[in-house]
Amino acid sequence: MSDNRPFGPVMLDVEGLTLAPHEHELIDHPNTGAVILFSRNYDNPEQLSQLIRDIRKARQGDILIAVDQEGGRVQRFRFGFTRLPPASYYAKNPSLAEAAGWLMATELLAIGVDFSFAPVLDIDCGVSQIIGDRSFSTETELATQLASDFRNGMHTAGMAATGKHFPGHGAVSLDSHLTLPIDERDLDTLRNKDFIPFKQLIAEGLEGIMPAHVLYPNIDAQQAGFSAFWIKQILREELNFTGTVFSDDLSMAGAATAGGFAERAIRAQSAGCDMLLVCNNPNAATEVLYALPVTQDPLREQRLRRMMGKPKDVLNYRTSLKWQQTVTQLNQLIEQNA
Repeated sequence: MSDNRPFGPVMLDVEGLTLAPHEHELIDHPNTGAVILFSRNYDNPEQLSQLIRDIRKARQGDILIAVDQEGGRVQRFRFGFTRLPPASYYAKNPSLAEAAGWLMATELLAIGVDFSFAPVLDIDCGVSQIIGDRSFSTETELATQLASDFRNGMHTAGMAATGKHFPGHGAVSLDSHLTLPIDERDLDTLRNKDFIPFKQLIAEGLEGIMPAHVLYPNIDAQQAGFSAFWIKQILREELNFTGTVFSDDLSMAGAATAGGFAERAIRAQSAGCDMLLVCNNPNAATEVLYALPVTQDPLREQRLRRMMGKPKDVLNYRTSLKWQQTVTQLNQLIEQNA
């Protein structure tokens, strides 16, 4: 692997279990910086490991490999990986959250994935279709502690964490994959509740944050992922976040109000996003890659390098007592809540 090409600002995906010929060119484009993998990219651990090697080989420089492996409904790799419970289950066994974060991260790092988009820092308010049990708790203090523990486990394994969905997606009923949710709450309400997990984990060294495709009209006229107010003023200045800001998927319906795909990318980048996700739409990803100017950004490079996996003790991890005990406890937790 060579360091002669910096990370670009676009995270794209690939279509299948192996790289298609045209995907080599897209991965090596100067504006590419990362690839996110989905269930369609996974058949078995050996195949996945080979796909990741091929992705890295296709680029003249480093590239980040990511996945959504929270657990519960959102776990892209299943067979050959430990089944992970939804985040809300850890409230029944709080001591397990840190070990679960370590196990999730270790299993991914061992196969070549740099990071999972986790943990979810949204506070469940009992109304969200898309968040729900992905949240650690309806109680702010408990959700914050469990998310912190889970992130600490990831850190122990050598994986950077990404908190989502800033400034909080748990109080809207609609799914931003399908439409644009609107949260009518005021800024003080969010500060006193939804901000708290983000503020705590930022203080602990959180490496990444993903804004929500949610509009907060009583606070700002732009939805969070396209808002300089939310990203630069609140996240960077007020909360002192120095890590990577990832846009949520610009192909989601919740992003459509920002214009066409190129316009969405430009607006998200100007608002303060370091990495722009364009998923499940190869034509859109190609459009964004070629529409954005190729720029050198040392600060973006520094932030993205913090997201690279730094595996610790991943060789033969399945023989370790810690992994075996954690698998048993996670299975028991799932069975108890079935």
